[in-house]
Amino acid sequence: MSTFLFDRIIFGPVSSRRFGRSLGINLLPTTHKVCTFNCIYCECGLTFDEIDKNREWPTRDEVKNKLKLRLENILRNNEPLPDNITFAGNGEPTLHPAFVGIIDDVLELRNQYCPRTRITVLSNATIADNPLIREALMKVDNNVLKLDVGTEELFRMINRPLKATKLEDIIHNLIQFKGQLIIQSMFVRGYINGHIIDNTVVAETTPWLEALLRIKPKEVMVYSIARDTPVDGLKPVPHTQLFRIANMLRMAGLKAEVY
Repeated sequence: MSTFLFDRIIFGPVSSRRFGRSLGINLLPTTHKVCTFNCIYCECGLTFDEIDKNREWPTRDEVKNKLKLRLENILRNNEPLPDNITFAGNGEPTLHPAFVGIIDDVLELRNQYCPRTRITVLSNATIADNPLIREALMKVDNNVLKLDVGTEELFRMINRPLKATKLEDIIHNLIQFKGQLIIQSMFVRGYINGHIIDNTVVAETTPWLEALLRIKPKEVMVYSIARDTPVDGLKPVPHTQLFRIANMLRMAGLKAEVY
C-alpha cells in the first residue's frame, strides 16, 4: 500500500485524532525513514538498515528558527493556535543527536508564543534507557510511548526491532518513567507472510495488561490503523473490539481512551 514521508521540518497544523490541532516537528531526514523499529503498520513505510550510513539531520538551529518563524506567522495571520506541538515525523525523534537541546528550545518558544499549547513527543522508548533522553521526555506535557503487544513473538512480528531489543527491554524503559508517561497501543489484525497477526486476542492482551500494571501510565491510548500501511494484509480492528479492550483496562484501574 502507499505510504508517505514528511517533506519538511515543521508541518501543519494538521487535525489529529488524539491531539487536536497539531503542529508537527520532524527531526528526521526528509528523504527516508530512520527508526529503531520496522513496524508493519507505519504510515512512513519500512525501515532499511543501509540508510544508517547516510543520515542528514536538520540542525538544532534549523529546527528552532523554523518553528519560531511558523509560530510568528500563525500569530501574524490570526490563525488558531495549535493545541499541540508534536514531535512525530519520519521515524524515531529521540535518535536526533541534539534531541535533548531541541526539547529545551521548543519549550522556550512555546512559553513565549503559545503558552497554552501542549508539547507532545511520540516515541517507541527504545533509547529511553539513556538518562538524558528520559529526562528530556519527562519535561514535555505529553510523553507518549509505544507498547503494542504482550509477547516477544508478536513484538517481533509487529514492531520488528532492528537491533537486539527485546520486549522486556522496552517494558523496563517504560517503568523507569515512574508513571509520568502515556502509553499508545496500536491494534491490528491480518494474515502476513503465512502468519495470523492479531494483538486483540486474550493470549496477547493478558500479558500486555500485566505489563501496563507494572508501568502504571497516566493513560493508555487505544487505537487502530486509519491510513495505508507498508505491508499488505493488515486490517483495522472494529471500534467495538477497541472499546472492549479499553473497558478491560478501566476495570484494572487504568485510564483508557479509544481513538
